[in-house]
Amino acid sequence: MCSDDERFMELAISEAGKAEAIGEVPIGAVIIHNGEVIARCYNKRETLQEPTAHAELMAIEEASRKLGTWRLSECTLYVTLEPCPMCAGAIVLSRIDRLVYGAADPKAGCAGTLMNLVQEPRFNHSAEVTAGVLGDRCGRMLTDFFHNLRENKKKANDGRDNL
Repeated sequence: MCSDDERFMELAISEAGKAEAIGEVPIGAVIIHNGEVIARCYNKRETLQEPTAHAELMAIEEASRKLGTWRLSECTLYVTLEPCPMCAGAIVLSRIDRLVYGAADPKAGCAGTLMNLVQEPRFNHSAEVTAGVLGDRCGRMLTDFFHNLRENKKKANDGRDNL
């Protein structure tokens, strides 16, 4: 792990907090190029009612606009949750050199948990992967979010039962 990994993951966690504040699943992403933040985004699937509005994809789009190219070599993507198949594919296709993620995703993780699309040798590009950076914090943020969501849903249902 490079010395800046935790610092940049903190920025991704901050982005995840923005998602949580608007009722989105708290996942945040940051892209670094030559030590500089060039993109920062968070999940907006519910807000935009867009299935592809994942933090990683929006960060890749923002970074491409900023650099004026779809090739994001020499970039590192920091994300609070291990990328899904769609985002892992976008990492490969955008030629991101390095992926750093916080929490593993046992249901959809495609950077080593269920499969490893970002390092699949049959593709023409692969990314270096560093897993588990501030993983406990990233995972706890997601666990707490879903716990609170279930509790709020339960309270809403309990209220209807009393009518």
